Formats: sequence, C-alpha cells, structure tokens
Amino acid sequence: MKERAHDRRPAAFRLDDPHVVVTAADHADERAANEVRIVPEAEPAMPVAVIEDAGTPRPRFPWTALFWSAVSGLVLLALGLALTELVDKLFARSQGLGWLAGALAAVAAIALLPVICREIMGFRRLATIKGLRERAVATLVSDDRVEGREIVRNLLRLTRGMPRLARARDTVEGHLDDIIDGADLVRLAERDLMAPLDGEARRLIAAAAKRVSIVTAVSPRAVIDMLFVLATAFGLMRRLAYLYGGRPGSLGLLRLAQDVVSHLAVTGGMATADGLIQQMLGHGVAAKLSARLGEGVLNGLLTARLGLAAVEVMRPLPFAALPRPALGDIAGDLLRGRGQQA
Repeated sequence: MKERAHDRRPAAFRLDDPHVVVTAADHADERAANEVRIVPEAEPAMPVAVIEDAGTPRPRFPWTALFWSAVSGLVLLALGLALTELVDKLFARSQGLGWLAGALAAVAAIALLPVICREIMGFRRLATIKGLRERAVATLVSDDRVEGREIVRNLLRLTRGMPRLARARDTVEGHLDDIIDGADLVRLAERDLMAPLDGEARRLIAAAAKRVSIVTAVSPRAVIDMLFVLATAFGLMRRLAYLYGGRPGSLGLLRLAQDVVSHLAVTGGMATADGLIQQMLGHGVAAKLSARLGEGVLNGLLTARLGLAAVEVMRPLPFAALPRPALGDIAGDLLRGRGQQA
C-alpha cells in the first residue's frame, strides 16, 4: 500500500460535514487545518471466468434430404411416364378415349394446384403456432415488453376468425398499452384467449375417449378396434388443430401426428397413463368391470392421453397462467360413464 504522509488516528465524521472533502489520490496530502479528505480507492479487479467456445459443429451435407428428394423425383417421373403411356394407348385404341383421358389428366393437374397450396399453408400455420409458443416461453423468462406485445398481436391475428373469442380479443387489446411486463401480457392473453379453447378441447378429448372405450368394449375383433382407435385419434388431432387455429392438410396432419408421438416419447406420457391405469385397477375397478370393459377403459385413457399431448403441441401459448389439463379428470369422467353403463 502507498504510505501516507500524515498519519492520523481513526475518527468518526459525517459525510455532509463541510470539513469533509472528496479528492483525488494525487491531492490527498494537500489539506487544510481541521479538514478531512476522503480518497476513493479503486476496487480490486475480480477474476473473470473465461468460457472456452467448444466450437460450432460443422454443418453436414443433407444426404437424407437428398435421398428422399431423388426418390420423390423418380416416383413423379414414373407416374408421369405411366400416365403418358396410358393416354397414348387410349389414343391408339380410340380418339375419343384419348381425348377423354387427356381432359381428365388436365382436370387432375388443375385440381392438384389448390391441394398443394392448401398443404403449404397448413405447414406454414403449424410452423407459426410452434414459433409463437417458443417465443412465448422465452418471453416468460426474459419479461421483454416489446416481444410480449408482438406475441399478443400475433395471437390476436391468429384468433381473428374465431367468433367465440370476440369479447376476449377486445379485452386483451384494451390492456396492451396498460401492462408493462411482457410476461404479464402473455399470461393475460392466455387467461382470456386460451381458457375457452382449453374447455372445448377438454370436451372433445373426453368425447373421443368415451367413443373409443364404448366401441372397443363391444367390438368383436381386434382389427376393428385398431382401425377405429386410429381413425378417432387422427380425427381428434385434426379437430384440436382446427380449434387452436392450425387447420393442417393431409400431410400437415401426418406431421402433427409425428410431433404428438415425439412429445409423448419425450414426456413419458404413455408411462404416466400406465401408472394411472394400474392405480385405478388396484383400487378395485377391475373387479367391477368385465375384461372387455376394462380393455375399453384402457383404450379410452390412451386416446385421452394422446389428445392431451396434441393440446400441448397445438396450443399457441404454453401453460403458465392456467392449469394444465390432467388425465385424472378425464379418466374420472370416463370411469363414471362406464360404471353407469355397467
């Protein structure tokens, strides 16, 4: 430490005393009588942890995408060649059949364009909902007001075509400039805009689970059970997607089903459903139901779990202000319905 020219004993003084003067280190020794000079000392430099960048992985060549693109091209070429050969053979047999085949091919090509546009728009809507949900999750952590307002505006545009949310949209729009925190904006939009949709989604899931449980309980063959469960699952996912503004096409529905299955695999939803089923069966439900009714309840619960996973995937906002729907509520309704029928 630097040696002081004038050592003095410790003393107590007030900072607002006129004899107390804050000065630089160079003028610390220059003081008048009865004057106290305070010299600010620089804070010691703290060690800064240096995190070494592991490096961004180098992008790999998309061999898988190239393979499927080439296969799709070959399939389209084969279909085009087969269609051309068919038209040529019909022309060789009869001019009328040839012109008829050509007209049908032209009609099919014209009708294919709106189908392609609808599929593209369906994929874009699914991507918009996914991106909106991811941004909302980040905003709940960062509490960014600008980002929160933008998310709410995008959500209002997404739900513009839902008449049931007209009053809720007016309420949210009226509070856009009143709320400062971005996280509170997201929670407000969730409470006002998502609550009616969540209630309708719960009703759809419960109805689908009851249908599956009834049909699989009275169906004589397992093949019929599988087909009905599969059709009900896809129909439920489509209705939930339409409910939250997704409106996917056929290919978009397959992509949605893939996302739902991936969500179940990540969250362990099937294991949760199995644990709940075992718990209910352990409480004596199996003794009150026949084997077929028990199988129907099992299929209904799995359908309900699939619907809840679809809600998680299709919902534009994460569950923050509202409680996440539980499988136990739907299972209770399902068991009460089966108990009354038994």
